[in-house]
Amino acid sequence: MRFIKDLEKAFQENSDPENAVAMENYMKNHFSFYGVKAEKRRLIFKETYKKHQQEITENSRNIAKELLLKSQRELHYCGIEILMKELKGNYKIEDISLIEFLIVTNSWWDSVDVIAKYLLGEYLIHFPEETEKVIEKFSNSKNMWLNRSAILFQLGYKKKTNADLLFALSQKHSDSNEFFIRKAIGWALREYGKTNPSNVKKFVANAKLKPLSEKEALKNIG
Repeated sequence: MRFIKDLEKAFQENSDPENAVAMENYMKNHFSFYGVKAEKRRLIFKETYKKHQQEITENSRNIAKELLLKSQRELHYCGIEILMKELKGNYKIEDISLIEFLIVTNSWWDSVDVIAKYLLGEYLIHFPEETEKVIEKFSNSKNMWLNRSAILFQLGYKKKTNADLLFALSQKHSDSNEFFIRKAIGWALREYGKTNPSNVKKFVANAKLKPLSEKEALKNIG
């Protein structure tokens, strides 16, 4: 696809090996980087996006999948950002398969957290009747990143948060020894605590969460 070729070329032309090493180290060497920092990356993406708007709109799902399978992390970010732009208000019921693919492909916290909030969360606002089925599947999965996404998808829901579901998921995974699950529980509860601190405080008092989860959940609650 022309867009992907031009995007790769632009990143290559702006690559910085020194930055790349630092970025790869920060991500525990899970991914390769061009070494293009966020501000420059967004500018390159914006300019290339404008040149290929029609191609992207017509093929956004396939383009995103292809980008997520590339080696460089900057391309993964661009694939996710394309779907955040193109799918907003335009979700199809079958897009849950695409979202699951994104979560489990080249997974790490920096991609999964964005997908959980801005794609999975938006999808389930669009199709609320799918919430129970999707979240049950994700929370029962052996894939830790799907578990994390199930816990985090309501970030930003505020008063629309299904507290019973959030608390049930937090309790369900409360014994997990996975750092990213313990952290997710605390983060999700802390965010909801901005809307209903007394409810979160009451839940935490009785839930017997892992210390990290409890600490994160109560961080902003007196």
